[in-house]
Amino acid sequence: MAETLNDTFDNAIKRYQDGESVDKLIPVFQDICAQAPKMNSAWTCLAWLYLLDKQPENAVKAAERSIKIDPYDAQARINLAMAMLEAKQKGVRAHVEVAQQLIDGAAEIREQVAYSINDGLQRNPDWASLKQIKSWITV
Repeated sequence: MAETLNDTFDNAIKRYQDGESVDKLIPVFQDICAQAPKMNSAWTCLAWLYLLDKQPENAVKAAERSIKIDPYDAQARINLAMAMLEAKQKGVRAHVEVAQQLIDGAAEIREQVAYSINDGLQRNPDWASLKQIKSWITV
């Protein structure tokens, strides 16, 4: 049986969780995004990977795409705010405020964001933009 795009996505997430290198996963998520350009979660993941790979300009583009698809995705908003901080762009506060509202509105979102923040700091303990975002939001 052929692997579906959702299977590919799920497998890529598992590979990330298992510690596969970001440089191997970025092309996988780029391909998923190319095949499913309206798959918000793939764009959110791609933005995160770009951030881990110190590619803030690419992260901004991917996170903006994700938010265009789903403006109520707290993680995409956080990714965009971090990427904007790293790219030294203005407008960070608005995304942080929306993310906080979304986090405050649902325990599940709060748990997901807290998990992502902890994951990011485990992978990169000196991640300044993530530490800044963490100090601004309550999870």
